[in-house]
Amino acid sequence: MSQNIIDKLQRENITLAPFKKRALAYAIDELLLSMLFLIIYWDMLEVVKSYEETVMMTSNLLVQIFALKVVYQAFFTWYYGASIGKIVMKIVCVDTDLLDKPNFKISIIRALMRVVSENVFFLGCIWAFSNPLLQTWHDKFAKTVVIDVY
Repeated sequence: MSQNIIDKLQRENITLAPFKKRALAYAIDELLLSMLFLIIYWDMLEVVKSYEETVMMTSNLLVQIFALKVVYQAFFTWYYGASIGKIVMKIVCVDTDLLDKPNFKISIIRALMRVVSENVFFLGCIWAFSNPLLQTWHDKFAKTVVIDVY
């Protein structure tokens, strides 16, 4: 299966996004999401007086944090084919069948699996090092690859 996709990408003169670009795109997205989280929950954070209260409050907001990540990733992947971090790094996520941006269902699956991958010590991302298509768990489940657009 991987060889078919590699052949298809080569035929179309498409190159896979290097891991460094993907990592930088991830860092940009996480920074943006952190800033958005701070803006949304600033009033709650402002009244916290100790480290322990901060930890308790953020642990109580885990569902909201996960939901924010899923909505952000799913929307941008579906609408643009790339999150803001990927747009900045000039890489894009494409469906392996169509070589076009993923549809809404695939974008949701990819976003959900991305959060799962992050929460099991990034094992899903480490998986990409052993994969010829550099697919993470979320790419594998959604049948997507991340490509360079220069």
